Parts: sequence; C-alpha cells; structure tokens
Amino acid sequence: MSEKYLFSHWLNLFCQVTLGGCSAFLLLAAPTITNFPVSKLLAETAISQNLEAASFFQQGVTRYNRQDLQGAEYAFQKALQRDPNLGAARNYLGNILIEQNRLDEALQEFTEVIKLNPNSSEAYYNLGLVLHRQGEKDAAITAYRQSLVIDSTRVAALYNLGLLLYEQGKLEEAIAAYQKAINLDSSNANAYLNLAIALQQQGQIEPAIATYRQALKLNPKNATAYSNMANLLATHGQAPEAISVYRQAIRLNPKSASAYYNLGVTLYNQGEFKKASGVLKRAHNEYHQQGNIEQAQKIEQLMQQIAQKSGQQQPQASQTATPSQSSDSTVQTPEPQTANQPETPANPGDVPVSVEPQSTSTSPGQ
Repeated sequence: MSEKYLFSHWLNLFCQVTLGGCSAFLLLAAPTITNFPVSKLLAETAISQNLEAASFFQQGVTRYNRQDLQGAEYAFQKALQRDPNLGAARNYLGNILIEQNRLDEALQEFTEVIKLNPNSSEAYYNLGLVLHRQGEKDAAITAYRQSLVIDSTRVAALYNLGLLLYEQGKLEEAIAAYQKAINLDSSNANAYLNLAIALQQQGQIEPAIATYRQALKLNPKNATAYSNMANLLATHGQAPEAISVYRQAIRLNPKSASAYYNLGVTLYNQGEFKKASGVLKRAHNEYHQQGNIEQAQKIEQLMQQIAQKSGQQQPQASQTATPSQSSDSTVQTPEPQTANQPETPANPGDVPVSVEPQSTSTSPGQ
C-alpha cells in the first residue's frame, strides 16, 4: 500500500472526524500571513472549459492581487458554482479563508484540492498551515512532510516543519529541517535564528553563537538574536562581549526587562557593582510595569546584596573581579526567557520565531 494512499486515507478519516468540531480546538500561536506572492493572471492556458467559470476565476485573481478579499471570494465562489472541479479556485479561496481566520472552511477547501490533485505540494502545505493554526501539530507535520515528498524545495514547509518539531522537543529533526531550509534560502534570517536556538538547546554552544551571528548579519535589528547570543557569551566566559551585545539588544528593545536583568547580572559577576545596580533598577521597573512582581522582588534582593558588596568593596575590586569569583558573590545568568508570542522576534525569548509561511496560490494550469 503506497504512502500516498495511506495519507489520503488518513486525510479522509481526519476530515470526517474533525470538520464538524474544529471550533472546539484551542488555537495556538502559529505563523501568520502578511504578504501574498504575486499570482499569475490567466494567459494562454484555459483554466476551465466552462467560459463563465474561467471568467469569474480571472476576476477573482485580479481582485485577490489587489487585496480585495471579499470581492475575490465572491468571484471564486461563482466560478466554483459553474465548475466545482476548479482546483485553482479552491486553493485561492482557501488562502482567503486562512487570511480571515475561517479555518474550518479553509480545511474543507484544501481537502477538496487534494482530492482533485493528490500531487499538489502546495495544497498539502496549505492544509498543514491550517492544521498548524488549529493546534493539530501531528497532523500538520504529516501534511508538511507530504508536501515535501512531492516538492522537497518548498522552503516554507521546511521552516514550519522545523518549528513544530522544535515544539515537540525533536531537536535533531528540527535542526535538520532548518538546515535544509537555509540551504535552499540562505537569506532567511529567522531560519538562522531558530536554528541557533535549537543548537543552543542541544548544547552546541559554538555553532549556536556562529549561527546567531549569521542571523544578525541578515537582520541587524533582531533583538532576540542579540539577547540570546549574549546569554551564551555571558555563561561561557566571554563577559565583555556579552555586555556589549546585551546593550545592543536593549538599544533595539528598550522595554526588554530580561535583557536589563541579564546585563545587570553579568556586570555584577564582573564586579561592576555600581553599573549593575543602575541596570538592575531599570530591570526592576520594567518587570514591575509588566506585573511580574516575583521577578521584581528577586531583583530587589539582588540589589540589596549589591549594596552590601559595594560597602565592602576595595578601590580596585571592580577591576579585578572575574566570572570565576567565589560562589557567594556570583549570580547565575538565567536562561533566555520565553516569549508569549513565538512569531514576534522583537520580544526576547528562547522560542523559535515563525516567519510569514508564504501561503501560496495555485497558478493557472496547476
């Protein structure tokens, strides 16, 4: 029994079970669509033998490209009334439904596209995207993988597959997916960032730092990459560079409580008590504004400890202190804090960020 048949059989069963009850699923943070690729207009190839269906399809494409989603939906629905087997119209319609967060309806459209064309890598990818947004992670992984069986060069499928595998703790598979995505598109800064985070989690420190550097070459304004790289540098004996990198993260995101805190801890461990106190005060204020009272109280205790140390400090102590000083005066730099929204790279966090998954549209003839 072929893999394609098994997946199609699974797909039919999945849709029978879930199409009526998808609204009960918890929607998790997932990739968002913010930019549609330019879709080809009808040219020489007839999209349908039904001239009215072809005409409505053309109108739908034109309106879709103008981001008139309501008008495009109307036109594609009219086209499908005249030719229900018009898979390209269903794929466009599915993308519109995703954009409007009408996920159950989108799932139906992409399921129909796959029934009409079981070899559509694009349809399986789009199906995976819907399942991904519905929190059906295992089903989404299956759909992304089937998309890649058909077309191994689909970067968006590799990227989102890596994101889900990371969330499931399958670091080696996630790393492999991100590396393949980067091999196909070396300009993808977020793929480098997510790869660096996975490498960091796996304990591959030097490769992780190198990958963060590459991410920052591509996107010098990524505060998450600066913050996470600084944490690695600070905890692996490169405090001077870590301090510089933390400050760059703060310049990019002046409201980052965790960056202030980690910078303050690193300065403290270097014996720079006065500087540490000032930075930790800012961290305290940011945490307090966020309502994180527990972390704010933790910082208050640390600041009291710094005040005591400052009173005992010899004039040259700030120049001689190192990260290897005795345990009674060294504070462990915490792990990067988790961001609430993995798709928001501006917030520091030890969570991969997801880029626009390039939800694509079927061109005429496909």
